[in-house]
Amino acid sequence: MFIDTHCHLSLEDYDDISSVIEKNREAHISKMIISGCTRDTIEESLSLTDTYPDVFATIGYHPSEATKTTDEDLALLEKQIQHPKVVGIGEIGLDYHYGKEDMEKQKDLFRKQLRLASISHLPVVIHSRDAVEDTIQILKEFPDVKGDIHCFSGSLEVARIYLSMGYLLGIGGVVTFKNSHLKEVVKEVGISKILLETDAPYLAPEPFRGQKNASCMIPIIADKLSEILEIPVKEVAFQTTLNAENLFDLH
Repeated sequence: MFIDTHCHLSLEDYDDISSVIEKNREAHISKMIISGCTRDTIEESLSLTDTYPDVFATIGYHPSEATKTTDEDLALLEKQIQHPKVVGIGEIGLDYHYGKEDMEKQKDLFRKQLRLASISHLPVVIHSRDAVEDTIQILKEFPDVKGDIHCFSGSLEVARIYLSMGYLLGIGGVVTFKNSHLKEVVKEVGISKILLETDAPYLAPEPFRGQKNASCMIPIIADKLSEILEIPVKEVAFQTTLNAENLFDLH
């Protein structure tokens, strides 16, 4: 059995969510952790966790929401994370890919949500795009907070920094891409520090690259990790599930 530690499940992306979840179950996905990272998707995610027993959520405001997120939103988030099936705060972080015009607002929102994670003793799911140095520096301000570096795509050096801070690495479909350097990172890091994720509906693995992703494709990612690490797929499933259960308290 597998756990998809990070995916998006919304009517905006899927016509029939019940059908998607059933296909995921058929692919031996025992639990799905969906990410609500805007006002609307946070509400939708909480509703889905109430409907499906194997769906859990992490909620928090994505850096792209930095100019829109109000103090009232954050006050509500503080209440929403008390939902029994919220297992973390995220995805939160920094994203400078499209520019740095709102950089200070992103940093402020990031710190406020890390502070909330510290107070609530919840793990975080970190989004970092073209912002590695600032992400690491801000995370160092909150040494008691631990979590998942979602969709990790950095160097081995960066991976080691995150691991030394107590974070795990979320590995998804990118590891199957022909020119991906993640294979070297995975080989050095080892399965004990890895979480499986899809980031569905994005980043489908080969040979489905460019198509709509779903949690049912987790076994493809697991097969690739098995190949890279030269260990049985059963071991990949067991250890990544254990990693997810321990981080997100899913026992």
